[in-house]
Amino acid sequence: MSLGLDVPSLHGSLVRLEPLAMSHASDLRRAAEEDRSSYGFTLVPRAAEVEAYLAAQFARGSDGLTPFAQVRVRDEMAVGCTAFWDPRTWPDRQDLRAIEVGWTWLAASAQGTGINAEAKLLLFTYAFETLGVARVDLKSDARNQRSRQAIENLGACFEGVLRSWSPSWAPGEAGLLRDSAMFSVVAAEWPTVRQALRARLANVSTE
Repeated sequence: MSLGLDVPSLHGSLVRLEPLAMSHASDLRRAAEEDRSSYGFTLVPRAAEVEAYLAAQFARGSDGLTPFAQVRVRDEMAVGCTAFWDPRTWPDRQDLRAIEVGWTWLAASAQGTGINAEAKLLLFTYAFETLGVARVDLKSDARNQRSRQAIENLGACFEGVLRSWSPSWAPGEAGLLRDSAMFSVVAAEWPTVRQALRARLANVSTE
């Protein structure tokens, strides 16, 4: 079942998550062409592909994608994207039981600055405290050790690897499936994860 979500902009001190729009294209073209060495397993468009990438993200809305631009507060530049994805409802009910956070990428200049941690705090907070989900999923190409470590650093629990689970975004692997490393945060863990993310952001200058 697809379920469109009407999520407002989510505001933090480092990043603002805005509903993704074509007006973000110019910034995202610049962001996507910074150092691309960390994008080996991640779908990140080249500058010339940004408009097509945005159109594809909008089209995925009918499949349950709710995409955001990650806008860096200090200079008001869109420096990447993220999304809610795959919302699942309870049997015979319309309220959500789970949702995924994914489709995430950041410009090299925004990595390691606390933006990713704050964006996840904003998304997790909305998922657990507004949508009322019991679970938030995250996943990564199983080969992407950098991404897997970043997800674990958020406080998510590693659940295992699902083989041939997701489309691969690695170069030369169009049309192939990848093994996906699966992670989650469940509602009972959320207060602890929230506290840890807030503490991490309080010390962001030391990251």
